[in-house]
Amino acid sequence: MCYDIKASLNAQLKRARHYGDQKAIREIEEKIVPLTDLPLFHTSGFMHPRLLVYTERSPRVPEVATWGLVPHWVKDLAGRKKIWNNTLNARGETVFEKPAFRDAARYHRCIIPVDGFYEHHHFKGGTYPFFIHHKDREPLSLAGVWNAWTNPETGETTNTFSIVTTEGNPMMAKIHNNPRIKGPRMPLILPGELEDKWLQPIEDVLDIKAMEDLIRPYPETKLQAYTVDRLRGKGYKGNVAEINREVRYPELEARE
Repeated sequence: MCYDIKASLNAQLKRARHYGDQKAIREIEEKIVPLTDLPLFHTSGFMHPRLLVYTERSPRVPEVATWGLVPHWVKDLAGRKKIWNNTLNARGETVFEKPAFRDAARYHRCIIPVDGFYEHHHFKGGTYPFFIHHKDREPLSLAGVWNAWTNPETGETTNTFSIVTTEGNPMMAKIHNNPRIKGPRMPLILPGELEDKWLQPIEDVLDIKAMEDLIRPYPETKLQAYTVDRLRGKGYKGNVAEINREVRYPELEARE
């Protein structure tokens, strides 16, 4: 799955910088970025952070969205609280079928640029966090679905999103071995040449099939992974830069 990410301002603005000029970027930094929780050296989806996403309606200028998709049929804040911990991820194999995601998958897809993501490895009763990133340290473009949810009690509208996941590649098969989860899994990472295709409108079943063809594991040869400090429990240091530094665990190295 994908519940933990790193998202720096540079990574999140790479797409905007590719398409925009300096004036546009300054406006984004001055008016939009302050509405987010950036920078996020580590965040969990269960914290429901606010990030920048690029949507089909605004593919070049990012919008602020909260992690944890809230479908349009949720009626109040109590309903939002009940569902959004369960919509942090959307399985790519069923995203066009599940009631919580199918409308968003058909009409509202997005890209979430990140520096990388974290995944926990299980070994002899312990869990060991890994940070997975592009081998060239380039940002990863995660595929997502989103929805603009309006609270009927207040009239306030909030953009919400879910990260689409797919089958894990061979590297992730070694890392993501949680016995309670059918896997391995990994976020759907879009190669640069397919980003715009993910945002294209869907008009018929053939378009859905074309979109489903994009849902595949990212090549392990383009990724690297290393162990980092604890991301849960008493030893967790929080959203600080050093959380991303490599930490070696002798018990893991001894088995190799």
